[in-house]
Amino acid sequence: MVSASSPLTSVARSPRRLRPAVVWAIAAVAVVAAAADGFWPYVRPAESLFVAAVVLTAMAVFVLMMRRILVATAMTAALLVIVGTVSAIKQDITDLPLHAYDLVTLAMRPAAQAALWATHPLWMTALLAAMAASAALAAVAWRFDGTRVRRWHALAAIPVCMMAIWFATLLRGERTHDEMFEVNSRVALFFASWTETSEALWRGRVVEAAATPGGAPFQIPAACHPSTKPPHIILIHEESVAQPSQFPGLRYDKSIDSFFHSHDGRLHKLRVETYGGASWLTEFSVLTGLSAHFSGGLGNFLQQVMAGKVRDTLPQALARCGYRNVALYPMLRIYLGINRFFAATGIHEILDANDQRATSPVERDHFYFNNALGALERHLKTSQQPMFLFVETMAAHGSYDYAYMPEEKVPGGGPGTPPRMHEYLRRLAMAKIDYDAMRADLERRFPNERFLIVHYGDHQPTATQPLLGFDKDEPVDTIMRSGKDAAFITYYAVDGVRYAPPPLPAVDVLDVPYLGAVILEAAGLPLSDVYRERRRLMALCEGHYRNCAARAEILKFHRRMIDSGLMDAL
Repeated sequence: MVSASSPLTSVARSPRRLRPAVVWAIAAVAVVAAAADGFWPYVRPAESLFVAAVVLTAMAVFVLMMRRILVATAMTAALLVIVGTVSAIKQDITDLPLHAYDLVTLAMRPAAQAALWATHPLWMTALLAAMAASAALAAVAWRFDGTRVRRWHALAAIPVCMMAIWFATLLRGERTHDEMFEVNSRVALFFASWTETSEALWRGRVVEAAATPGGAPFQIPAACHPSTKPPHIILIHEESVAQPSQFPGLRYDKSIDSFFHSHDGRLHKLRVETYGGASWLTEFSVLTGLSAHFSGGLGNFLQQVMAGKVRDTLPQALARCGYRNVALYPMLRIYLGINRFFAATGIHEILDANDQRATSPVERDHFYFNNALGALERHLKTSQQPMFLFVETMAAHGSYDYAYMPEEKVPGGGPGTPPRMHEYLRRLAMAKIDYDAMRADLERRFPNERFLIVHYGDHQPTATQPLLGFDKDEPVDTIMRSGKDAAFITYYAVDGVRYAPPPLPAVDVLDVPYLGAVILEAAGLPLSDVYRERRRLMALCEGHYRNCAARAEILKFHRRMIDSGLMDAL
């Protein structure tokens, strides 16, 4: 037992107060219990160490304020429970756990606070009640706390605990691109997310930009006026689709190559920013014209962080030219908060899996195409507006350890092809069949309409891992961190029905942020100042964005976006 004269604690003489040994035992159990949350159900010692270090740091801060171990333990426990509960509720509503930047947004935007109160008044009332209950718990703990800690001891403990956080962060390694889906690490994810949030606050911008003004403000017209009625645009986000022709030695039915060719008969390569998953990164770049790489650790969260903070997006540019924008999304609209992001970019209507009456999470491509043409047909009965249809497919999505629609007799890989690649090639054959059928339907069902069709691969499938020199069971994050350029190459193709698109950019590989500018130009639409600048950068950087040799020009472009009010800094 610690004596009354101990430099760390003293025992109050009131019989109602707990002895210091009991209080310290309670604190130890609390730390172990919190660490177990980062350990269970998976054995992840680094995660446990990180959570324990965060808990100890929080307790040290509370001890510095209150000098009482039991009070600090109660307040830390209440904090963890509130964070975990709020994160679980947020994930249930938006499919995303709580991120530190959520608090920054609420602190900086009164409109966001008002919106949260308006949409979730019961949850907000419950949060206030939980905070009040936490204060009451701390008051009770104060009454029974028999410890007193000198403040300089608590002050000395804080940097030690923070060093433990730093060490645990090193052990955890880089954040995985799918960490947001790990429901057992909500608390760890929230506290870890302060790293990238602090970096953004320190530089004063979510998206990296030049420190000084980058030039004259961009001017965005209220409307654009095409010289002739523009074509309807169908933009197809081909899930997990990449051209097999980029892998020498792969044996497959070469007739599939035409699927990847544009109206000029050529293959046009696209460089994306993810591999094997994380389609939201490609969605973000295509619709906003920005690269996630310029936001550091916040890159995976940009759809949520930047929703409503980027203007003159691809859908907004099309809307100025008279287009009605509709997205056909294969998941539920709550998935990663996509409903809010799509709406903020200028999508007028979102048809998710329920709206489309999907019976499977991986419907065949013709299912989505038929729904898109149905939406187009309904639109044309009442309007002469051109239509922009953003269609996402799912059939080529992994895993590839089972036969998708085994009754379909389509070519796969030649003799000796690994089973997963063979299955993937089967799905590509079905994708080509469905695309050709959709194109024929456009010609037949809409004889008086013109169409621009653009389709692209959002990332490579995991079936290409052995072809890239990785083991088939290698974690995707290893490939993401490898920097191997070949892993990020897919394609984009531009086609027309009763419409002849202009020549495409003469670059070897096009980085995905430029695709929106290519689409607008292919549709013959007037380009705003922003898209003319993207077109200039595309030529200057020879198709590169992230690794443009004239990187300063990219940063100046970002700064001009911010200074023009077309992108919020924070």
